[in-house]
Amino acid sequence: MQRCLNDLSVSSMVAGFVAVLVGFTSSVAIIFQAAQALGATAAQTSSWIWALGLGMGVTSLGLSYWTRQPILTAWSTPGAALIAATAGVSMPEAIGAFLLSSGLILLFGLTGWFERLMDRIPLAVAAALLAGVLARFGLDAVLAVKSAPTLVLLMAGAYLLGKRCWPRYAVPGVLLAGMALAFGQGRVQMAAVDWAWAQPVWTAPSFSLAALMGVAIPLFLVTMASQNLPGVAVQRAAGYRTPVSATLAVTGFTGLLLAPFGGFAFNLAAITAAICNGPEAHADPARRYTAAMSAGLVYIAVGLAGGAVVGLLVAFPRELVAAVAGLALISTIAGGLATALKEEKHRDAACLTFLVTLSGLQVAGIGSAFWGAVAGGLALSVHQLRSK
Repeated sequence: MQRCLNDLSVSSMVAGFVAVLVGFTSSVAIIFQAAQALGATAAQTSSWIWALGLGMGVTSLGLSYWTRQPILTAWSTPGAALIAATAGVSMPEAIGAFLLSSGLILLFGLTGWFERLMDRIPLAVAAALLAGVLARFGLDAVLAVKSAPTLVLLMAGAYLLGKRCWPRYAVPGVLLAGMALAFGQGRVQMAAVDWAWAQPVWTAPSFSLAALMGVAIPLFLVTMASQNLPGVAVQRAAGYRTPVSATLAVTGFTGLLLAPFGGFAFNLAAITAAICNGPEAHADPARRYTAAMSAGLVYIAVGLAGGAVVGLLVAFPRELVAAVAGLALISTIAGGLATALKEEKHRDAACLTFLVTLSGLQVAGIGSAFWGAVAGGLALSVHQLRSK
């Protein structure tokens, strides 16, 4: 523990907070929609936040401490969207489906099947996948200028000045500058914050064929393809050899424990993980694990405080969140593109991966990260056939 305290820095703590800020504000509304689609009460919805916050916090904290790598976990956003679009499934049936999905994730972790698949993806394609996933956030930061020019341009100026004068603290400077102006403009909605602790609510599972086929299997597939796949790519593109199988086993087991309380799916983070494993988190890659640990502590606080902390996170203007996310990821996007295009033999496949991933293409409910990897893999296969 003393080593963790010695490795901790202001920049890593801010990176952890920014990761949670971006993760919650970008998709917490989908969680509420998913819970409401299943007929959740207010107490059950609060329990979902409790379970998700604790699950992400404990797994991020534990895995990062164990590996000394910035391993950040997250809920399955496409999974939540899938649940929100579900009709005719009761809450107990959905809980049963969550248990099966988490059990499958645990199985793939214990057997090592998913890790063997990831080992076949070249670094150039993984880096292009990373750049494509993150570039959308850079574009969102630029587009935020249309609705909040003063706020976003001030934050961009703070970033450029910070990178020139104090590189390690550029992102904290961006966040502070944005918060100061947002408070000054009266754009932080503190009145909407509900100051209450979250309470866990147990829902006994039930099992039906319709829920197992309509929720469990699709939830497992989109979580693996749209979340875990880019999550591993982010780690490897940053130079970390994350123990994929062990991580999947931990997230799957956590899902089994917390599914009855609303923890529907846990997986490796991608976008928010990039904030924690990039150079802005810490100049020394060996010490960036403290950023993910910091995020884990914030996630636990979010889970325990429930509506109050979520309210604080969503009280910030969306332009502030978009700007701080986009600016914090610039170095990681640039590094991913540099790695992806470095070797000429992989350049076409990497470029195709980047473009498909950036497009936001969705087919059969599976996001563009998966299809980007497929496109890159097919391009590599054709190239290898041509070489022979």
